[in-house]
Amino acid sequence: MISTNNVTLQYGGRELFHSVSINFTKGNCYGLIGANGAGKSTFLKILSGEIEPNKGYVTVTPGERLSVLKQDHFAFDEFDVIRTVLMGNAHLVEIMDEKEALYAKEEFTEEDGMRISVLEEEFAELDGWSAESDAEILLNALGIHNEFHGKLMKELTGEQKVKVLLAQALFGNPDILLLDEPTNHLDVAAIHWLEEFLLDFENTVIVVSHDRHFLNKVCTHIADVDFGKISLYVGNYDFWYEYTQMAQRQMREQNKKNEAKVKELQAFIARFSANASKSRQATSRKKLLDSIVIEDLPVSSRRFPFIEFKPDRDIGNDLLKVEGLSKTVGGRKVLDNVSFTLLPNEKVAFVGTDALAKTTFFKIITGELEPDAGTYKWGVTTSQSYFPSDNAAFFDGVEDSLIDWVRRYSDLQFESDVRAWLGRLMFSGEEATKKAKVLSGGERVRCMFIKMMLSGANVLIFDEPTNHLDLESITALNNALMKFKGAILFTSHDHQFVQSVADRIIEFRADGLYDRKETYDEFLENNQLLETK
Repeated sequence: MISTNNVTLQYGGRELFHSVSINFTKGNCYGLIGANGAGKSTFLKILSGEIEPNKGYVTVTPGERLSVLKQDHFAFDEFDVIRTVLMGNAHLVEIMDEKEALYAKEEFTEEDGMRISVLEEEFAELDGWSAESDAEILLNALGIHNEFHGKLMKELTGEQKVKVLLAQALFGNPDILLLDEPTNHLDVAAIHWLEEFLLDFENTVIVVSHDRHFLNKVCTHIADVDFGKISLYVGNYDFWYEYTQMAQRQMREQNKKNEAKVKELQAFIARFSANASKSRQATSRKKLLDSIVIEDLPVSSRRFPFIEFKPDRDIGNDLLKVEGLSKTVGGRKVLDNVSFTLLPNEKVAFVGTDALAKTTFFKIITGELEPDAGTYKWGVTTSQSYFPSDNAAFFDGVEDSLIDWVRRYSDLQFESDVRAWLGRLMFSGEEATKKAKVLSGGERVRCMFIKMMLSGANVLIFDEPTNHLDLESITALNNALMKFKGAILFTSHDHQFVQSVADRIIEFRADGLYDRKETYDEFLENNQLLETK
């Protein structure tokens, strides 16, 4: 078990947590949720000991080992992959290194022999003899196959490093597992494997994630971080959302009833308090009035942006026709003789493990890249707006304020109109005067949504739009695309997002094109990615 007792943390004049006391117990998986900036990752760092609170303390059951998913992808560059995974259990690695040093000594003393005996006993207790094979099993399950196990970490791609660091965190059956955004950069198969691993995991898990499907699948509890407090709820993310929404509705309804009763009692008292024959009743109603409580509705730090895409015109009979499209990037053919026709108002998810193929296709059909072969043709009534996976070109080095940035991509002239649009996406007051070049990843994404909303396009193209967004913004975007009266071409790693928006699935494969009218769950089932272990 891991727990906090009256933990308080301040940064400058801001109190991030105030007297937080909470217990995380064995056998449960806790989803730590909250608005961006609420302190989710910071709280994990407090639990891991990386950050010391100003007041209070963290307690871990004696003898229990805590493991953390590392975020520094360069920290292990000089170690090979297997060694990096083994380092998830630091004590085991220390024993292995000391054993190796002792056995390598030319003059082996009696004291060395006694020390070796102790080390071997500890080594066996920690399942040291199966450690490397256990590490290999984890790596292979996550898609890092044997040919990479002896390589240095610096030789791996960023996505491969993410998987190795995840294997490191999971290695050796830790008693307490802290995971900060573990599904980032994982493919569908790896996410599914991780879900099944955590469902079978018998110890304590505390996880921060913006993936609603993942939270629903693995969490037994939700720990909600809001205004310096953490409230614990039994159930997964959907249960928490429905419960909190219902509780607020019930409180509002009860307040309305109480307010009506208060007005009724006040009217009676005002009418009859001076009437001798009614004075006893008036006094009785005063006591009743004093007993009625109008509850303060809980205020949340969560802010939901207003996202709504309205096309200026309907799509006619034709949307997009692609014929024989091919493209080689960096010596690899990522698109090979691709042909298909999209119909008006279809919502198409481009899925699969080859992110470069999907991004290259989007860049071609939006005119950013020329194909090596083949053609594409948009319907004459279509207009497109594109959200690229890399939006740096729109912001890096741009000195414009957000007000001027929006003007650049619209015909809005009056500052009040520009501010109104910025306010919808949570840029109010002085935030509207910030320079575009200093925006965070999530702020840049919200600016791109403003640009797309103002375009009036009837075809929206999104390349991983949920990256950098909090759950509230993801939900707002998700709902907007479900309501959109036009066509959508998109790719996303967010399971629930794809499942709720797409009505057609396309995957670029080495052996050809997968293209069906189906939901995402149907696609996964048809491709046997949802098989249970």
